[in-house]
Amino acid sequence: MSTTAPPPTPGDDLDHVDERLLRTTPLKKLLARPELGSVVGALAVFVFFAVVADGFLRPAGLGTVLYAASVLGIMAVPVALLMIGGEFDLSAGVLVTSAALVSSMFSYQMTANVWVGVGVSLLVTLAVGVFNGFMLTRTKLPSFIITLGTFLMLTGLNLGLTKLITGTVSTKTIADMEGFPSAHAVFASTLTVGGVELKVTVLWWFGLVALATWILLRTRFGNWIFAVGGGADAARAVGVPVRRTKIGLYLGVALCAWISGQHLLFSFDVVQSGEGVGNELIYIIAAVIGGCLITGGYGSAIGSAVGALIFGMTSKGIVYAEWNPDWFKFFLGAMLLLATLLNAWIRKRVEATR
Repeated sequence: MSTTAPPPTPGDDLDHVDERLLRTTPLKKLLARPELGSVVGALAVFVFFAVVADGFLRPAGLGTVLYAASVLGIMAVPVALLMIGGEFDLSAGVLVTSAALVSSMFSYQMTANVWVGVGVSLLVTLAVGVFNGFMLTRTKLPSFIITLGTFLMLTGLNLGLTKLITGTVSTKTIADMEGFPSAHAVFASTLTVGGVELKVTVLWWFGLVALATWILLRTRFGNWIFAVGGGADAARAVGVPVRRTKIGLYLGVALCAWISGQHLLFSFDVVQSGEGVGNELIYIIAAVIGGCLITGGYGSAIGSAVGALIFGMTSKGIVYAEWNPDWFKFFLGAMLLLATLLNAWIRKRVEATR
């Protein structure tokens, strides 16, 4: 026969009561959401450019903004999960280019159906993710060092192998090869929804955000991610498979890098081997603006999506407002600082009212 523990009396020590059992108001629940600060920032950016930028609210403008956000957002989702797990990946940007290069050059050199190259690219990209996770968990070196080394190796391989195989710094066109139309439809097509032309990357982005949110909030693996980000030793002590969890997170980054790489290839037919350098910082910025902590253990996939949306609105809003695009990085840095300060303030307010 089960019994129900009586509620604590006013004289009880509430410090020993599980905070999940304490009653809370809807307002406190809202304030505790990691993406709250980024949502407020996104609304402010939207209103600002809606007022100052002609064409921002037109269907073509909204489609352009969503496309820019989706290209970044596809990678910001797994990077956010990785940061919640307490790690970084500085190779994510060039890994996108590597995935595109492998797919293109294998298809062209082997004169195979492009889907063969796509499949080989998936295997190679996932292998890089396993390498990052394996090296991290085996050597105990910081993820910054491990993935910085991978970044440098991939940068050299992208350029060196491309010049060795093609004789130039870019791949050959594969637009006339078998399977290209169907691959283009999956990774780079355009569809019209409500009068707005949307790239298929928007659907990929929404799907990945929904999947990542379900994983974080509804699965055991999501609990493991938060646990290892909060403290790997403590998580290991209660039975969390830390090594498996971190390797899985790096596999997630690799999978999304493969998706982004195929979009890059099938959008432009050719790939420049030097692309992708620096994009890893933008992925991290989107995750931080979305509420992820640098120290790990806190954040959300939805927040990363809002961070990517802020990036898309700002990058295209500046163009529609006819401002000098050289100022874009300034605005991006300012938003990063403001969002981080706002998130920190909200967390302090929540903790003070518990």
